[in-house]
Amino acid sequence: MDSTSATKLQLHKKTWFLLLTFSLLLSTLLITISITSTSSTTPSLLNYAHNRKPKPPLPQFVESKLHVASISPNPIPKLAYLISGSAGDGVSLLRTLKALYHPRNQYAVHLDLEASAEERLEVAELVENEPVFKRVGNVRMVTRANLVTYRGPTMVTNTLHAAAILFKEGGDWDWFINLSASDYPLVTQDDLLHTLSTIPRDLNFIEHTSDIGWKEYQRAKPVIIDPGLYSRRKSDVFWVTEKRSVPTAYRLFTGSAWMMLSRPFIEYCLWGWDNLPRIVLMYYANFLSSPEGYFHTVICNAKEFRNTTISHDLHFISWDNPPKQHPHFLTVNDYQRMVDSNTPFARKFSKNEPVLDKIDSELLGRNTNGFIPGGWFNNKGNPNVTLPQHVRANTTELKPGPGAERLKRLINSLFSSDDFIAKQCS
Repeated sequence: MDSTSATKLQLHKKTWFLLLTFSLLLSTLLITISITSTSSTTPSLLNYAHNRKPKPPLPQFVESKLHVASISPNPIPKLAYLISGSAGDGVSLLRTLKALYHPRNQYAVHLDLEASAEERLEVAELVENEPVFKRVGNVRMVTRANLVTYRGPTMVTNTLHAAAILFKEGGDWDWFINLSASDYPLVTQDDLLHTLSTIPRDLNFIEHTSDIGWKEYQRAKPVIIDPGLYSRRKSDVFWVTEKRSVPTAYRLFTGSAWMMLSRPFIEYCLWGWDNLPRIVLMYYANFLSSPEGYFHTVICNAKEFRNTTISHDLHFISWDNPPKQHPHFLTVNDYQRMVDSNTPFARKFSKNEPVLDKIDSELLGRNTNGFIPGGWFNNKGNPNVTLPQHVRANTTELKPGPGAERLKRLINSLFSSDDFIAKQCS
C-alpha cells in the first residue's frame, strides 16, 4: 500500500470515529433531557390521577337519591292521629280526641263536607279555644274539608291529606294512626306510648292478606266512580258497565281500613319516589272499598317495607261471619270481650253509647268531659278535675297502668306467633 492510500484510510477512520463520538454524545444528551423532563412531569400526572375523584355512578332513578325519613332516636315515641267524622259526629269526635290526648302526640281533626258549615265551625272553635290544645299547639282542624265517600277512594285521599298536614306541621313523630269518631281507646296514651317504646319503630300494623277471594269479582274487576272526586254533593259510588282484569304489574292485597303506619312508610306513600304509590292510587280510584286495599297493596309490593308488616289492626271489632259491609255497634254486652282482646282501640260505637262511660271509669280513669290522667296530668284522685293546671315540660314521664300489661300481652303474642314471618305480605 503506497503512502497516499494509507493517508486516506487513516482519514476515513478518524472521520468515522468522530461521527460515532458525536452520535454517542447527542444520544446521551437526548436521554438526559428526556429523563429530566419525565421526572419533572411524572409527579404532577400521578398527583392528578391520585387526586381525581371518580365520577359517581348515575342512579337508575333521580328519585332514588331522595332522603328517606330516619327513625327517631327519642326513647319515647310520638304518635300522629287522624280522627275523622261526618255529619252529626262533632260531639263524638271531640270526646274521642280528649280520650286520646297527650301533649307528646300530634292530632289532625277532620269533619267532611257532609257536615254543615255550622258544625264544622263549632268543632274548629272548640279545638282552637281549648286551653290545653292552645298552649301545647298539637291539635289542628283540617280547615279545607274533603267530601268523603265511605266505600270510595276519597277516604284514602283524605287520609293522605291529613298525613301530609301532619308531616308539614306536626314535627317529628313515629307512627300515624287513622281513627274515626266512632272509635274509642281501651288503654291510656301512657299505656300505649310505654308499650310502643319497646318495639322497632319501622313496624307497620296493618291487617292484610293476598287471598282476596270473593273481592276479586265484587271489588277488583268491577269499575266504580266516586262522585266525591268531582262533586260538591255527597252521593254513593256508582258502577260502569265495563269490567277490568286483575293487575299483573303488582299483586293485590286486602285487609282492615284501620292501621298504624310508620313514618318512613307514610313518607314513601306521599313522595312515591319509585312511583308505585301513585300508580296504585290511580288503580284504586275505581276500586270499591279502596281503604281496605290501597295501603296494603303498596306496602306489600314495596321491597323496602314488605318485611315490616304486622298483620293486625290493633282494634277490637265485632263482625258477622262472614263479615258484612259494616261491623256491629258495640254495647255493654261486648265490654269484657273488648278488655280480653288486649287491643288499644275498639269500634264501632254509636253516639253516647253507655259502654263508653264504663270504659272511661274502669279502663281510662277519665270523667265525662275531662282528660285522661297520666304522667303529664295527675288529677290526684279528683274525678271532677277537667283541666290540667299545667302541662309538664317533660312529656316523657309516663305512668303506665293495667292497660300497658294487656297491650304487652297482645304485642308478645303477635311476635311469638309461629307464623309471624309467614304472614308478612302473604
